[in-house]
Amino acid sequence: MTERIYIGVAWPYANNRLHLGHVAGAYLPPDIFARYHRTRGSEVLMVTGSDRHGTPVTIRAEAEGKTPAEIADYYHAKFVENWAALGITFDLYTHTGTDNHREVVQDIFLRLLEKDYLYKDTVSQPYCAGCRRFLPDRYVEGTCPSCRTPGARGDQCDACGKPMNPVDLIDVRCKLCGSVPEFRETEHFFLRLSAFEKPLLEWIETQADHWRLNVQRFTRQYLKDGLRDRAITRDITWGIPVPLEGYDDKRIYVWFEAVIGYLSASKEWAQKTGDPEAWRKFWQQECKTYYFIGKDNIPFHTIIWPSILMGYGGLNLPYDVPSNEFLTMEAQKLSKSRNVAIWLDDFLSRYQPDALRYMLSVNMPDTSDTDFSWREFVRRNNDELVATWGNLVNRVLSMLQKHFEGKVPEPGELDERSNDIIARTEATLNTMDEQLHGCKFRDAIKTAMALAAEANRYLDEKSPWKTVKTDKAAAAQSLYTALTVISGLRTAFYPFLPFSSAKLHGFLGYDGTIQADGWKLRRPVTGAALNPPEALFIKLDEAVIEEEAARLGIGVS
Repeated sequence: MTERIYIGVAWPYANNRLHLGHVAGAYLPPDIFARYHRTRGSEVLMVTGSDRHGTPVTIRAEAEGKTPAEIADYYHAKFVENWAALGITFDLYTHTGTDNHREVVQDIFLRLLEKDYLYKDTVSQPYCAGCRRFLPDRYVEGTCPSCRTPGARGDQCDACGKPMNPVDLIDVRCKLCGSVPEFRETEHFFLRLSAFEKPLLEWIETQADHWRLNVQRFTRQYLKDGLRDRAITRDITWGIPVPLEGYDDKRIYVWFEAVIGYLSASKEWAQKTGDPEAWRKFWQQECKTYYFIGKDNIPFHTIIWPSILMGYGGLNLPYDVPSNEFLTMEAQKLSKSRNVAIWLDDFLSRYQPDALRYMLSVNMPDTSDTDFSWREFVRRNNDELVATWGNLVNRVLSMLQKHFEGKVPEPGELDERSNDIIARTEATLNTMDEQLHGCKFRDAIKTAMALAAEANRYLDEKSPWKTVKTDKAAAAQSLYTALTVISGLRTAFYPFLPFSSAKLHGFLGYDGTIQADGWKLRRPVTGAALNPPEALFIKLDEAVIEEEAARLGIGVS
């Protein structure tokens, strides 16, 4: 059954390069999901963009002596290049600096104000005498009052994930000059989060059957602690202006503004398609809405964004928030700010994108933190992509070129073993359909690779390279069977490995696209012409392990 699917993807701060933790946590999973659903025939909209207004952007700008706009423009362009190189297929990748985004944010602000979900109050904010200004939340660091971890920011503790205000921190310091800020009273607009506590609890109860346990636990604990109203404006000049007179030196703060990008991007997409009302299909009609994020963003998507949507009214609430855990690198936590990272653009300059997509898929941190190691990357590339899947494709297609004039052979009446593995191919697609529909990406790609391994065993049993000399009909049957399995695996691997799957589609002599074929087994047609194969994957020398470790200045496991 086809569905209408909206996919919102976390908005990356346009202040630094993307690393593999970002890809594994929030960007590869939605692309897999979108490709699967498009192949399944669903109506899909996947959008996101670069967050230009986060304080990480202004911090980077000040460090480099540039304007925030210059920093944001540079990294936005880099992100667009990265997505193309990795095969991430957004229907729209935009940024928060558009007029459209400003208009949508201000509309929501005014609607919530009109409905009394926003109000003015004074709040104590950190003021640095040395820097002579109020400090945005990320310009403040201290010890988290909940988990006692040092280095917590004024908006959130990365260690325990709990959002907070600067005044909550212990041993507060200015991130720029290191001095102790004083707290001064200043007037701001507050979101009346406390008004949504009961509606949120009732709504979350309806999501329990399909939300991941980590998302459920985190959200329930956050609500159990009680919701506090939060200021949604700050004393800064970079960001979305408050749409009222008398607030020229204040901006709508990024934690409130950025999530609204999901709606503004949908409206921008609709405008670009020539049907300005098309966004309503995904926001006001029957549609399952998914938000792919890292675990540090859970409360913004299960508490704050749903509260904004409830307050505004008439818009679909999230159906699922498939939050991933963290990816570590050689047992170290990846961090842009600490420069501990494997940068995506650097990685793709040396290795195939599908090799990375495979490694991150089979090792995806969907239920717990996982670790990226260069030794494991080389092993999986060589043993699984090259020796198992790539070798299966190459030896079957090469034999057909050599012994059957490069055409699909006539199989005759298939024996029981051949029928069984073709039936298993159809069963694999059905199993993966359930797994991918439930966002179980790691399980799904392992299911596909298990079939590739079984096809190799089948081929070894039948040994067509031997029987072709004595019983060409038997060789034709086993090669046709293996070719049928390969055709099914072309579809099964497509959401994960789009580049190599597209190549294979061409080797099989198929017209059109894999997506157009649908999520089903396409059986090769007897006598159809096949194209000469090339290696789908590149085998890596084990010297790569030490080379990459040296490049990073770390040890390898």
